[in-house]
Amino acid sequence: MSRGGTLPRGHDDPSVGWSLAEVTRAVRDGDARLTAWCLAALLGSGAALGGLNLMIDGVLRDGAYRLVYAATMLIILALGVVLALRQRAGQGVASVLVVVGDAVYVVVAVTTTDPLLYSPPLMLLFCCVAAAWFLGPRMLAVHMVLVVVACAAALWSSYPDRAALAVQVTVNSVVLDLVTVGVFLLRRRVERLLAHTRALSSTDPLTGLANRRRLVEQVPRLWRQARRDGQRVAALVLDLDHFKRLNDAFGHAAGDEVLRVVAGALAATVRPSDVLARTGGEELVVLGLVADPAEARRLAERLRLAVSTSCAAQSVTVSIGVALVRPVDDEDVTDGLWRLIDRADAAMYEAKQGGRDRVSIAAGVSVPRPRDRSLGSA
Repeated sequence: MSRGGTLPRGHDDPSVGWSLAEVTRAVRDGDARLTAWCLAALLGSGAALGGLNLMIDGVLRDGAYRLVYAATMLIILALGVVLALRQRAGQGVASVLVVVGDAVYVVVAVTTTDPLLYSPPLMLLFCCVAAAWFLGPRMLAVHMVLVVVACAAALWSSYPDRAALAVQVTVNSVVLDLVTVGVFLLRRRVERLLAHTRALSSTDPLTGLANRRRLVEQVPRLWRQARRDGQRVAALVLDLDHFKRLNDAFGHAAGDEVLRVVAGALAATVRPSDVLARTGGEELVVLGLVADPAEARRLAERLRLAVSTSCAAQSVTVSIGVALVRPVDDEDVTDGLWRLIDRADAAMYEAKQGGRDRVSIAAGVSVPRPRDRSLGSA
């Protein structure tokens, strides 16, 4: 880390500006919007294409059937417009619309003169793909049952021979349900890969601790809790003493093992609400809430002792710098985090200069002005 008020190493990486929580929220919001737009497009295109049948003679049955068909097309068009304007659709909305789509297919099949020609079961493919991509397992199973019912209702009048009807319903519903299951399994595979990728993006591969991105993710939670409870946020910067000498003497493999052991000891010592992260090399950061500098020092001393007793094969010590901040409303929490860590980093260098294997507390408790990049002191 740097000194003299500059930003910590790696802070100029643009990817660090977005926390994992922010990315997750953005993805979730984006999924809801994408769901809404996809379903709106399906409903709108279905209503538009279905409306063409009103202009073609011989497709629809006369009388009330024609009115029912027209009303159905207007309803699904209205639903599409509402979704497009709302720009948000969760699983509940998707479930209702998929069931509506199954029912609409039955209405179309009943109101056409020749269901096999003008409304074959293949039309349910749109509902099947939408269900497989947007619904959970329970509602997906309900939809798959409804597919069998919809196929039977649509083909009932076309096959007086019930044996032939059973064969056609079975063939069509099995094909549609197999497509549904295939798309659903593909979706679950994609979701697992995304979850694994997100986990990797927030975890340090060597120690298993949180990484810089995960550290930034936790800042809004800590800042909110500190303001609510009237506490202070403490940043503890830990740097292993003479780590380069250890690497040179025993090799990087031994150094990596020391880091893993130290990380395990620290993880067992920090409080459940604290955030422990490796920010690079032999440097680690702990963020937590404290009532005063004395509590922060007690935590730092416990961590220092945990490190010194963690490695039986090597003599390992750590220098710790501590800084505190009193969060205020409307401040830039990410900017506040790095300024806090920079102060703790400077205190850590003071501990190094003071003889290592000790704790140094930065003077004062900073109170940043709202949306101001400068720091005050109290």
